[in-house]
Amino acid sequence: MYLSKFYSLALVAAVLSLSNCSRTTKTPKSATVASVETDAGKQLFTTNCVSCHALEQEEIGPRLGGITSLLSEQELLAFIKNPNQAIEKGDKRAINLTRRYKMIMPPFDFLKDEEIKSILAYIGQETKLHDIKPLYVNTNNVADLQERLAAPIKGSALRMELEDVITIPASSDKMPRTRIANMRPHPAANGTLFVSDQRGLIYQISGGKASTFLDIRPVVENYINEPGLGTGLGSFAFHPDYLNNGLIYITHTESFKGKKADFEFPDSIKVALQWVVSEWKMKDVKSSVFEGSRRELLRINVPGVVHGTQDIGFVPDIKKGDPDYGLLYVGTGDGGSTIAKHPELCYKITSLLGTIIRIDPLGNNSKNGNYGIPADNPFVNENDPATYKEIYAYGFRNPHRLSWDMTNGRKMFSTEVGESNFEEINVIEKGGDYGWNVQEGNYGISSKDLKNVYKLPETESSKTIRPFALYDHFDGSAISGGAVYEGKLDALRNKYILGDIVSGRLFYVNIDKNLSDSTMHELAIVQGGKEVNLVDLSGSKRVDVRIEYDRFTREMYIMTKPDGKIRRITKAYFDKKP
Repeated sequence: MYLSKFYSLALVAAVLSLSNCSRTTKTPKSATVASVETDAGKQLFTTNCVSCHALEQEEIGPRLGGITSLLSEQELLAFIKNPNQAIEKGDKRAINLTRRYKMIMPPFDFLKDEEIKSILAYIGQETKLHDIKPLYVNTNNVADLQERLAAPIKGSALRMELEDVITIPASSDKMPRTRIANMRPHPAANGTLFVSDQRGLIYQISGGKASTFLDIRPVVENYINEPGLGTGLGSFAFHPDYLNNGLIYITHTESFKGKKADFEFPDSIKVALQWVVSEWKMKDVKSSVFEGSRRELLRINVPGVVHGTQDIGFVPDIKKGDPDYGLLYVGTGDGGSTIAKHPELCYKITSLLGTIIRIDPLGNNSKNGNYGIPADNPFVNENDPATYKEIYAYGFRNPHRLSWDMTNGRKMFSTEVGESNFEEINVIEKGGDYGWNVQEGNYGISSKDLKNVYKLPETESSKTIRPFALYDHFDGSAISGGAVYEGKLDALRNKYILGDIVSGRLFYVNIDKNLSDSTMHELAIVQGGKEVNLVDLSGSKRVDVRIEYDRFTREMYIMTKPDGKIRRITKAYFDKKP
């Protein structure tokens, strides 16, 4: 089942996925209709697909310039609408590209024919304008599928049931209707929830209704939530003393307009956008709508539109006087530096790219004076003045979600969205080196070829911290981290619940104080006595799943972007049927 799914979805990524081109093109004035069409296509490129592809260079997926000279418009439409037909016919190009890129992406079946034609027109225009030759693929032989590099996810008898909680208002008339990404409980533990939409909104959910708590779009100059799937309002967190100080922390992206950043790189490398961490202070913490002030803490230049500052958080449930109280953890990926052919920009403590930092937002001993650097951070005694002493751990491609297990010894988990081979769960250690961009999973990798890995000598592999658990791209394509469940449902207790962003498959790993078992198991959903999946429930083949946890009520939620649904786990049990 999953083998067929792998091939069919990979076809879209390898052959038909939309690509990125940031170049401005000149269209003859006489070609008014064509200009409108290609402008629309460029916008669709920018909105949906920049995260994976480019026209003229390899990125996460293959370059796509020239594809319109190989296949007709009708053939490409058919591919996008029904990729299974092509793979069933034994399309050698698709199979060999699948072998190379190991991509798992859904078909873009939510796009209208007119929209797809606009995209193809844009590809065609750029291809002709820049004389882009199609990617050569040797189709004389059909490559075998890549062998597994990690143990397959195990089936399990664990089942759970969900109930709809609320549908978040659509923030766009295009798919996905929402870009809901994070949930936080109100610090007053009164049952109120807050949910962010990457398009720039934070909603308050109370009494079964969602209302806008904060819209940062009219407030933040140069705010953008595209291109790419990871830009916009990245994450937010309430200060643990919020009820007294009214402080909220938010990460977001801005278009680059020359503002000086706290992390910069040579002018020869183009800045794609800037990630900003800011502090927002409420005048009245009892208000249901934000009113107050904001100040900037940190600004980071990145060379790409992927792998940014997508999660932040405070260690939960600790008291004043604890060394970790009030310290903000900020996870930032490599900013696309590795796939942009600038691997030198990350994997070092003189860069903020690919790091998890730990700062005191109320302090002032940082280089910019806007926050503090804790005295017990691991690199505070480094002599090199270029060292970022904020760094707590480094070597990350995309630390997508952070969470803490306070029951089994205050363990910090971070899920790592991988390149072409692995999706990881990492247990974060102070000063830890997690290997990217010279390692992926437990294997070595070269920045000159990010699609293939190789076995490491034991002396090399022992220098970095290995993933606690992982799966390879036979079982998914982008990990969505969750939390260790400690609620009333016995069957879920002491399990780290996670999922795959694209497919919506849900998994779990058993957690104990010794982290003695890293086996990853599948977790099924039951509705009306039958097994269902999030593809069917959300109505989209790209589920965009997020798992969230209310540490006060100890309830866990499943969020899906396409339909804007938030669902609560209500039951969990082991199915005893043979």
